[in-house]
Amino acid sequence: MSQAPDRFTPDTDRPAHGPLSMMWPDATEPCLVRVRLGRPAQHNALDPALITALTDAFRAIASAPHVRVVVLEAEGASFCAGADLQHMRAAAEQDWSTNHADAQALAAMFHAVASCPVPVIARVQGACYGGGVGLVACADIAVAITSATFRLSEAALGLIPATISPYVVRAVGERTARRWFITAETIDARRAQAHGLVHEIASDEATLDATVSRIAGTIARNSPQAVRSCKRLVDEVTGRPIDASLRDLTARRIADARASSEGREGIQAFLQRRTPNWLEADRLHRSSLRDDGADELND
Repeated sequence: MSQAPDRFTPDTDRPAHGPLSMMWPDATEPCLVRVRLGRPAQHNALDPALITALTDAFRAIASAPHVRVVVLEAEGASFCAGADLQHMRAAAEQDWSTNHADAQALAAMFHAVASCPVPVIARVQGACYGGGVGLVACADIAVAITSATFRLSEAALGLIPATISPYVVRAVGERTARRWFITAETIDARRAQAHGLVHEIASDEATLDATVSRIAGTIARNSPQAVRSCKRLVDEVTGRPIDASLRDLTARRIADARASSEGREGIQAFLQRRTPNWLEADRLHRSSLRDDGADELND
């Protein structure tokens, strides 16, 4: 997987290859990276190559300072049908140590997505099963088409949704996760939304894309430092007792924000009724990309 370039130049005619493609920021979307699962014939099922590519992609994004938002999407009819059948067949013949190492790689992939320092939006269509549900749960925001279906099907196969369980439980809560784990039932998009796995649903592909673009644009207008800090803040306070230690932590975090360059700039821009400088920098960056071109990196 290629590392994030310092400058982006488009080559939008270059075809995607391999199990995954990455579209780095261009003049149209100067702060956004699209990570696209590219195994449509296999319903984007997770095999070792795709697992490695996803892990590498999100590690590259973590070191790319210009990125504000990531859209995780998929080619074809399905978002992700879970584990690849051929890979599952091979795993059944392997010993415990080999299966443990394989599962560790899968767990590392989910962690790379969940720990991405910038917001991740999952764009979901079609079937979203097993590990696909895990990817949606790892994302910060999920938008699905109304016809999408979700299923944690592992128990029906004699397995358990182990590596995705921390993220699914965090997304939908312990009681809902318990039901979905033990029933392996199919969940439609409206039920997924009602239980917090999905935030918004769209009636068709055009509305789905428009909704994802709207949310990404809303995020990109905010302070880049503040958005990253907000993600860290949720992790820092979740599950902790509201005691003196946590109160001091939150006081330190707002003091840090107020004293930061973007915190000071944001307050001054608001008081002076002007555009904050990070949006002006975006405008100049977009102009530079339009002049120089943008690079689509497909790995």
